[in-house]
This record gives sequence, structure tokens and C-alpha cells, in this order.
Amino acid sequence: MVEILNVKELVAYQNGAVVSKTLVEKETGTVTLFAFDEGQALSEHTAPFDALVQVTDGEAEIRIAGEPHRVAAGEMIIMPANQSHALKALTPFKMMLTMIRAKNR
Repeated sequence: MVEILNVKELVAYQNGAVVSKTLVEKETGTVTLFAFDEGQALSEHTAPFDALVQVTDGEAEIRIAGEPHRVAAGEMIIMPANQSHALKALTPFKMMLTMIRAKNR
């Protein structure tokens, strides 16, 4: 069944929390929505695949390889594979994270 969805309404803010909802989970990749209350963060980590962050609401600071990047609603940024990254919500913040897994050839 085909369904039209409103990205901003699929995941709700919760006080003092990070909320996530996976929309697509396949061997080839994932699409996950996140809602961060102001001040909430994801600690520094790495991933083996590139990840595309599309900001749907609010503002955040995303650090990639130690370099801070301020992103806001309507913007997107690519977090390259195998580079450390971390995120902190500067305001209540929502994003869609798309990760495409490359196949070894």
C-alpha cells in the first residue's frame, strides 16, 4: 500500500529524550527519523557507511572529524564513512538519517 507521510509528524519530541522511528530497514540501507529535545546528544562514534542527515525541524551542531557544523531545518549534511561524528541539539531538533550500505565487489 502506498502512503503519503508527513515527516515532521512521524516522530514526536519527548522532554529530556531522543526518540527514533525506523521507516526502512533493509540489507541495503536504513531510513530513520529522530527527534531530540534541546540539549540532547549522540556521543562521538563512527559508522562503516556514509550517512545523509536531512534536518526537518530545529537546529543542531554535528561534529565530523572534530569539526563543528551548524545545521538547521531545510539543510542536509553527509557524514562520511569511518569518520568520527557526534551530534548535539541546539533547539528541539528533528532529522531523517539515511544510510546506504555499500556491497563489496
